Amino acid sequence: MTPIPSHAMPDALWALAHGRHNQPHDVLGQHLVDGGLRVRVLRPMAEQVLVRFEDGEELDLEHEDHGVFAGLREGVSSTMDYRVETTWDGHAVEQDDPYRFAPTIGEVDRHLINEGRHEQLWTVLGAHVRRYEGPMGEVTGVSFAVWAPRAKAVSVIGDFNGWNEISHPMRLLGSSGIWELFVPGAETGARYKFAIRGADDVLRHKADPMARLAEVAPASSSVVTESGYEWSDEEWLEQRARRNPHTGPMSIYEVHLGSWRQGLSYRDLAEHLVNYVADLGFTHVELLPVMDHPYPPSWGYHVTSYYAPNSRFGDPDDFRFLIDRLHQAGIGVILDWVPGHFATDEWALVRFDGLPLYEHPDPRKGWQPDWGSYVFDFGRLEVRNFLVANALYWLEEFHVDGLRVDGVASMLYLDYSRRDGEWVPNVHGGRENLEAIGLLQEANATAYRRAPGVVTIAEESTAWPGVTRATSEGGLGFGLKWNMGWMNDSLRYLGEEPIHRQYHHNLLTFAIMYTYSENYLLPISHDEVVHGKGSLPGKVPGDQHDQLATVRAFLAYMWAHPGKQLLFMGCEFAQTSEWADGRSLDWHLLDHPAHHRVHGLVKELNAIYTGDRALWALDSEPAGFEWLDADDNGGNTLSFVRFAERDRSGDDVLAVVLNFGGADRESLRIGLPRAGTWRVILDTSGFDAASSPSQAGVEVVAEETPWHDQPYSAQVRVARLAALYLQPVPSASGASPAGTQDAAS
Repeated sequence: MTPIPSHAMPDALWALAHGRHNQPHDVLGQHLVDGGLRVRVLRPMAEQVLVRFEDGEELDLEHEDHGVFAGLREGVSSTMDYRVETTWDGHAVEQDDPYRFAPTIGEVDRHLINEGRHEQLWTVLGAHVRRYEGPMGEVTGVSFAVWAPRAKAVSVIGDFNGWNEISHPMRLLGSSGIWELFVPGAETGARYKFAIRGADDVLRHKADPMARLAEVAPASSSVVTESGYEWSDEEWLEQRARRNPHTGPMSIYEVHLGSWRQGLSYRDLAEHLVNYVADLGFTHVELLPVMDHPYPPSWGYHVTSYYAPNSRFGDPDDFRFLIDRLHQAGIGVILDWVPGHFATDEWALVRFDGLPLYEHPDPRKGWQPDWGSYVFDFGRLEVRNFLVANALYWLEEFHVDGLRVDGVASMLYLDYSRRDGEWVPNVHGGRENLEAIGLLQEANATAYRRAPGVVTIAEESTAWPGVTRATSEGGLGFGLKWNMGWMNDSLRYLGEEPIHRQYHHNLLTFAIMYTYSENYLLPISHDEVVHGKGSLPGKVPGDQHDQLATVRAFLAYMWAHPGKQLLFMGCEFAQTSEWADGRSLDWHLLDHPAHHRVHGLVKELNAIYTGDRALWALDSEPAGFEWLDADDNGGNTLSFVRFAERDRSGDDVLAVVLNFGGADRESLRIGLPRAGTWRVILDTSGFDAASSPSQAGVEVVAEETPWHDQPYSAQVRVARLAALYLQPVPSASGASPAGTQDAAS
């Protein structure tokens, strides 16, 4: 550091005293000068300031101006460890001096940040507890670092300095735009913000964009945190690294933590949610955004602290505990991630350094009219780095197994939700957002490279080509894409009266026309049971009996259809009221046999699904699916076969028959690809006490009567509004049916 020349000192002292100096270390701290070692500290209103050196010598400092005290220790040729004793109102306080410490961020880190290539950004920016050994003992404190390239001055304020905007000015590190300061004595749990004098000369108090813990809203400060968590999921991570999530089973339970059961903490959920999901047999949970957001019952899509788990449920280590327990129970964890837009709260990212920084400065690119939020400036390297590193942060620091990326379509198109004249074409004159595409490709490629076995999932509702194609082949690089077409068509079909469904049969069959164009996930998500859309059974006409029977048949159809599946909480027991984010699910419905049977069906579907390779091994390959009858419009039935092997050999085969009509089909002939005996392993009518007897366990013999382009066939009974699964019975040679295969094999 270079001391300020004496002729410039009055201006420098004035700037310090008024919070306008961007290089306080050039003035404050210790500096070797002609004649010895000069020490200068900022102590407004102090009565006396004394410096005590490591060799026991003391130096009285004299007041220079504007609350700055200085003194020269003559004859000293090297810097030393020292402490500052300050007397206010007759009371002496000894403190270490923040301005005697070297920067905590090196040139390589700064270079990587400005290049947009620092993949572990959270390890250098933000607040970090640090410990240093020295001649006068160990020093513990917190280093603070924040990117604010156009700020005129920045200071850190918090519990440790009485929120004084003058006490702890930060230094600007070269041309990096990064401001840094180590504050000895600051501790874990301290609340803090940055006082930023922006390019517009307005002083704003801002939460830390890299905060790893935030105060519970409506309070808005960041909180210093340090993890001491010891993980116990090594076996899970080792197995995950060897698995391919795209070709393995994936049955996802989507959860909004605040309304699953209200009042539960992360550690409460580590017992109750984990036990519940494990009992139902889902392979994964997907959590609506846990990144901190200000409105308590919010879904979480307006984020203010991208690196902080929601503090309403506990601290970051409590969240780690929840994930650890899920992993120990064999359950993967997917987090909703929102890189497309951010919240408008003035204390967060908005106009962070006095001008648009995280948001694009042109409102035609920087404002999302649908959601009333700001859009990131995807072309700015440091902003792109902020987002890519954020994805890695959750994967690496919290061991999560995947990210579901919200609103991908809104990122891909410059004219999304905009009329002519409200958007700006790209450099080629097109509507594609090239910078956002680059961000998504980089985030996906980096995630798959750094975290083996994870999956990224796109909520993308258009026909954008190559969403799940590798980035090396020009695709976006996602592992899976939500099949919004399947969802919309299926729910439209369910809404028709059984007698009218014959005219809408293609709504259930059309998805197979495009199902192999991407790697798909079938979602019945929170979006389908809110904002006046009603509940899942509420979408179905008829009385309660018909509604629940149809829901059961639909869930069997969903679990058997090519693609992974996601079901929102409450749908597993057919909650009849629309989801409300401000209250718990209607758990009392499980006391009603009809709803408990839906719950039991989901449990059985998951058991069949995870045990039967035919239902997931070839999800994204045409060889894994074949229609038996897709054209029985008049009877409202459809049937198909799922295979686990590309050559369709072996007994890993499942036949599926669905009857969405209002009449029982007493003797429906279906084609079968194998000779021998087939057993009905699921009959969704068997989960309803009012229905005819279940066919589950019934065995039929495949006759050598060609049917549905298959060499064999059999006749089965399918009740109205019901589904059957049939599986070949093992031969006497000892071959196992698909249902006994190891899901991980």
